[in-house]
Amino acid sequence: MSVNYKGLFQQLEKKEITLSGICDDLGISSATRAKFKKGEYVSLQTIESICKYLNVNLNEILQFEVIHQSTPLLQRLTEEMKHKIKGGIYHETQILLTYNSNHIEGSRLTADQTRYIFETNTIGLEENQAINIDDVVETQNHFRCIDYVIRTAIDPLTETLIKDLHRILKTGTSDASLEWFNVGDYKQRPNTVGGVETSKPKDVEGKMISLIGLYENKQKYSFEDIIEFHHDFECIHPFQDGNGRIGRLIAFKECLRHGFVPFTIDDSMKMFYYRGFREWGSEKGYLMDTCLTGQDRYRKLLDLLDIKL
Repeated sequence: MSVNYKGLFQQLEKKEITLSGICDDLGISSATRAKFKKGEYVSLQTIESICKYLNVNLNEILQFEVIHQSTPLLQRLTEEMKHKIKGGIYHETQILLTYNSNHIEGSRLTADQTRYIFETNTIGLEENQAINIDDVVETQNHFRCIDYVIRTAIDPLTETLIKDLHRILKTGTSDASLEWFNVGDYKQRPNTVGGVETSKPKDVEGKMISLIGLYENKQKYSFEDIIEFHHDFECIHPFQDGNGRIGRLIAFKECLRHGFVPFTIDDSMKMFYYRGFREWGSEKGYLMDTCLTGQDRYRKLLDLLDIKL
């Protein structure tokens, strides 16, 4: 991946700021300054700090020239999303991933109800059945998250992209009415996973910058790299809630980006999935095997629709 910094220099000129000036203010080294001038790769945490300083979006200051091309799967997802094609891989991916990801987090909507919401934008209820409104809102929001992931599939991972996913997922929920919940931003209160403490709020930003930086600086990517990022993300648990779903959405994006079959975790795999996270430090195989099984579930859908990676 090579980088074009033309937008950065245009923004600096527009705001009458010199490269040396902004680097001095942000504590950016002279070696990094030289990389901007040569068009060499600079860490994304440095780029994002410049974006915050200039109050601009990532795409306004640089363009990534991606060396790999879109896969047939990503092309089909993009085309079918754009033209609202029914019954294809986009349609079925939306329902499969949304139902499974929400269900293992406690949503009481059925697979049929999830499908009904996607296809009709209404909810079908059985007699005397009560529905949690948040389940419906988060189902609709998850559909939008998948759209966002498809649109940004080949983009690098950034804090902004990850926070955008959280904002889309949790907007309009009862959680969003709580000021301290911080929709679209990192948690303000400590939280746990299965009784295990996660990163403290004051440490989250630094750990996320480090995690993303290490991941984005890889020269080649394996499926295990994606799963390792997923594990490390969940250990940080950067948001007040929704971390599992955001983590799986990121993994879906990265599988599309790097040409791997995506995976889905259904209820029958839930205990193995959680065990995999607990045992990762001593045995990575548990989580890897579970996610490889999840790949097989999604591969069946690809085979059914005769789609090759």
